[in-house]
This record gives sequence, structure tokens and C-alpha cells, in this order.
Amino acid sequence: MSYQVLARKWRPRNFSTLVGQEHVVRALTHALSEQRLHHAYLFTGTRGVGKTTIARILAKSLNCESGITATPCGSCSACQEIDGGRFVDLLEVDAATNTRVDEMRQLLENAVYAPTRGRFKVYVIDEVHMLSNSAFNAMLKTLEEPPEHVKFILATTDPQKIPVTVLSRCLQFNLKQMPVGAISSHLENILQAEQVSFDTGALALIARSAAGSMRDALSLLDQAIAHGAGKVQEEPVRAMLGTVDQDYLFAILEALSIADASAMLAVAADLGVRSLSFSAALQEMAALLTTLQIAQCVPSAIDDDEPCRERVFSLAEKFSPEFVQLAYQIVVVGRNELPAAPDEYAGFVMTLLRLYAFRPSTVADVVSAARPRVSAPTFSNSPSATSDNLSQMHSLAHPAPESGATSVPSSANASEWNSIVSRLSLSGLARTLAQHCELRRLDDEECLLRLAPAHSHLQMKPAPERLQQALSEHFGRMLRLRFELADNEVETPATTAGRERQERQEKAVAAIERDGFVREVIEFFDASLDESSIKPID
Repeated sequence: MSYQVLARKWRPRNFSTLVGQEHVVRALTHALSEQRLHHAYLFTGTRGVGKTTIARILAKSLNCESGITATPCGSCSACQEIDGGRFVDLLEVDAATNTRVDEMRQLLENAVYAPTRGRFKVYVIDEVHMLSNSAFNAMLKTLEEPPEHVKFILATTDPQKIPVTVLSRCLQFNLKQMPVGAISSHLENILQAEQVSFDTGALALIARSAAGSMRDALSLLDQAIAHGAGKVQEEPVRAMLGTVDQDYLFAILEALSIADASAMLAVAADLGVRSLSFSAALQEMAALLTTLQIAQCVPSAIDDDEPCRERVFSLAEKFSPEFVQLAYQIVVVGRNELPAAPDEYAGFVMTLLRLYAFRPSTVADVVSAARPRVSAPTFSNSPSATSDNLSQMHSLAHPAPESGATSVPSSANASEWNSIVSRLSLSGLARTLAQHCELRRLDDEECLLRLAPAHSHLQMKPAPERLQQALSEHFGRMLRLRFELADNEVETPATTAGRERQERQEKAVAAIERDGFVREVIEFFDASLDESSIKPID
């Protein structure tokens, strides 16, 4: 007997063996069990998700000799003939080749005749969106009020092209793409039944390459068995599909985490020597970055059997979630720009260098190389310093101040703190934090700041670390930074600026009120002065 391809040999024969379309199976099963049968069904979805397969199973359920049932016997003559494509009352029409109105009219003229063998005459029209407008118009009346013995099952990959008048006459089911896990599991069951040895990683590669299509996955599996001489192993499958080994991707990201651009370019050169697809490499890298982001945000969502699970979590700790998002965008855009690059290698290298250029800033990028790194301090938001708080603080080194560095005053007041804040290189939340603090003490070792309880939320990371870094740079030595919450009002740069702003506003209003012309206008028109419209000139 000649060999039968896996996609045909393992085509589901009943609803119980159908994979990945539980929502459709549930609805059809209930309809068949309760005898609530519609006269026209429309199955939509991408290629290879089971549209025609479900249509044939539904035809068997309607014509099984044991009666209308959701579980056709599969052994009666009707079921066997439908499985073999020989059932005279099941008419499968390819709308892509029978698009004209004359062909549709001829088909519908035969619909009035009773079925020859079965209970129903079932018309399965595949790729129905390919019919011409005239053909659609010809079938409207029959589709709306068909004979009792006729059932229409339409299938399409593009429902947007079907006229609304046809859609409104059908019961529509949207078949979803197959999940990677469902495809892998189904392939594993098939290979076990076929007694073919396999690697789990190879099945995962095939499942991802199938892009949600079970038929594509089975076709790739046939090719993989032939490519591997009767075995499905990861390396031959990877070579067959042209995918990139995960080790290359991890090597690139690990080199990026330590800012080693030469190592990143060495990996790119190795990929070029092996003639691997740079587009596939960027696609796989985007998938890996997605896994890293999930590991950072929802660690429990990473399956225990995820390949390279430990390496994923280890690498996820080396990047911030924000940078992973940025890296993902860089990789996706870089892949889209490959056709416009001088060549794929140049486009791939530029994408890697773009990742390197936007890598996370380290302390060495912020502080001069002549200055030592500043360890991240711990902060206290308690009302007063306690022995427990002091014991939890990090001890920082105290190198000699550089020449020209600002000396640390032994005591400081509000005006001095205002002056210090104005000279610090701060922005965003860190600057807002500094502006809402009151200086309590500033010496050679420590800077103690008071914060109003209403502004305690400003201690959110990384603002305290950036403020501590800026103070250490400003004074040329490592300062320990500590916060305490105030019991009463605090005198901060923000309150000072607000008070000065209010004083300028009051002076501006008074100046306008004293102006003779303004007073004449108010008296003449019996008007009033809108103080909110007055803005002082800074």
C-alpha cells in the first residue's frame, strides 16, 4: 500500500479527536444533541485549522445510520463513505475554481431533489469568498429557505469578502489558530503511535514554525522525518527550518548585559559564516525577549518544562523591565528594516549596535571614571533616626575630595539647601523629591532630609538613589542619605518657591489695581478684575 501523508492519515474522524477548537465542538455537540440544526453554517479561520475537517464530521453526524448524533459511529456505510470521499450526498465544491454564476445555478438546481443515500444532502463550499457577486446573488434565496433535506456548510479564510446578505443567513463559527502547546502535544501523540523517536525541542520548533496551522505542522513533521532518516531530532529540524540556536541569542544578550560589543559582533560574524538567516535570528530574539519580560512580570507563567528556563530567569535579572521593552521594539523594527539595509548582515549588526547604544546606564556611565562607584544606599522614612535604622544603612567609602570639588558645610540652613538643589543635575521624580525635602543636617558623612508625610510617596525608587548620586558628585565624596518624616510643616525649596510665586502674584495684582487706566475701565463698565488672568513677569 502506498504511503499516506500524516495530514491525511491523522485527520480527525470525530469531534472527540479534534484538537484546539473546543468552543466550536461544544456548540455543535449541543446543537446535535438537542436537534437544533441550522440550515447553513459558516466556518472561518486561517489555513489548516480544521474548517473542512469539521464540515466532514458534521456531515457524518447528520447522516450516520444510527441517527443524528454528536458521536457518529464511524462504522456504518455512510460514515465510511464520507471518510473515503465517496458519499453521493456530500458535495464538496471548491469555490476558487467554480466561481461563475452558471456553475452555482447548476449546483442549486439539483438541491431540490431528495438525497440518494443519506438523511441530508450536504453542500460543502470551500473558499466561498472566491465566488463572484452574481454567484452570491444566485444562492441567496436558496440559502435563506433551502429544502428541509439540504444543509449548507461554507468555509473561508477571508470572511470580510463575503456579502453581509450571505453572512446574515449563516451560523458563523470562527476557528482560532492552534496554540503551540496543543500542536506539540498532538505531534507527540502521533509520533508515539507511529513509533518514531523524537526530541521534545524539535517538536517545539515545528509547532512554532507552523504559525497556528495543524496541517502545516503535520507537513513539516513529514519533512522532518524524511530529513532525519526516520527520526525527529532538534539539530536536523533546526537546520531544515533555518532557525537559529538559542545559544547564539543568549550569547548576544549576555554580552549586552556586560556591555561587550565585540562579543556581540563575534556572534553576528559566526551566524554569517554558518549562513543562518539574520531575519530568523531577530525573530527568535524577539520571542526570547518576550519570554524574558514574562519571567520578569509574571514568573509563574513560565512553564516548568520551558526550554532554557534557568537561563531565562538568570538573564531576566540582568535587565530592567523597561529596557526589555525597548530592546523588543529595537529588534522588531530592525527586522522590518532588513530589506532596506545594504545587506542582511549590515542590518543585523546595526540592530545589535543599536541595542548596545541604548543599553542600561551603569554607575560608570554617570560618574567620572576617576571617581569610585557609589553603592546603593538604604533609606529610612521613620519620624526619627533609630538604632535599628542606623544598623541597616550601608557604609560607603570616603575617598579624598577631588581638587575643585565643593566642600561639605558642617551646618546648613534652608537657603543653602535651596542653593544646593538648584545646582544639582537632577530631573523628573528625583528633582521633585529634592525640592520637597528640608535639610536637617549635612556633614562629611551624612545628609539628613525631612519630608512631609503628604510627600512620602516621592521616595519611590530610583529617585532616592539618583539624589544620593547627585549629592555625592556635587560634594566630591560619598555621602550617606537618610530621610525622616516631619511632624510639622517643613521649609523646602518647593514651599519657598511657592511662597515667592504667591508674593509675585500679589504684587502683580496690586500693580494692576493701582493702574489709573484699569480703574477707569472698571468704573465705566461696572466691571470686576479677574485676578486669575494676571500672570507676573518673571
